[in-house]
Amino acid sequence: MRYIFCPQCGRKLSDRPAGDEGQVPYCMGCDKLWFDTFPSCSIVLVANEYDEIALLRQDYMSDKYTTFVSGYITPGENAEQTAVREVREEIGIALDGVDYAGTYWFEKQGLLMHGFIARAKKQPLVLSSEVDWADWTPAEKVIETIFPDSPGNAAYAIYMKFMGEYFGKGEK
Repeated sequence: MRYIFCPQCGRKLSDRPAGDEGQVPYCMGCDKLWFDTFPSCSIVLVANEYDEIALLRQDYMSDKYTTFVSGYITPGENAEQTAVREVREEIGIALDGVDYAGTYWFEKQGLLMHGFIARAKKQPLVLSSEVDWADWTPAEKVIETIFPDSPGNAAYAIYMKFMGEYFGKGEK
């Protein structure tokens, strides 16, 4: 989001040079620069000891493609905490650990996605009201139903990272 008015005093902002950042909205009354902001979320590929991946579908996003657990980072949380919380909330499982898998810019939503690969013991998935369907899927078959590769598709990139670096290394 690009600020037009000062969030503190309501004055119209003017552009001011801010070093290497270029022109940045500035409030003369508060003497403060207001850098562009954007939402951030975590997206988590959860795999069990049998190299099955928890896939889910949320019909408001797509009634055709599946994806991984994701959710917005709330104030006071870091990306790892969000990943753990969202997995617990959306599919009802506790994670054994999370590994950072990179950041991805999702242009369509103006959103920074923090990707993770996590392990959990196989257990029944308990769906939240946000999730219309979820199940454990063999890793090799995930590619058949996730959103196809495209710019900003974090799920596809994280899946490819999992297949290259983690697949076959689960403890059975």
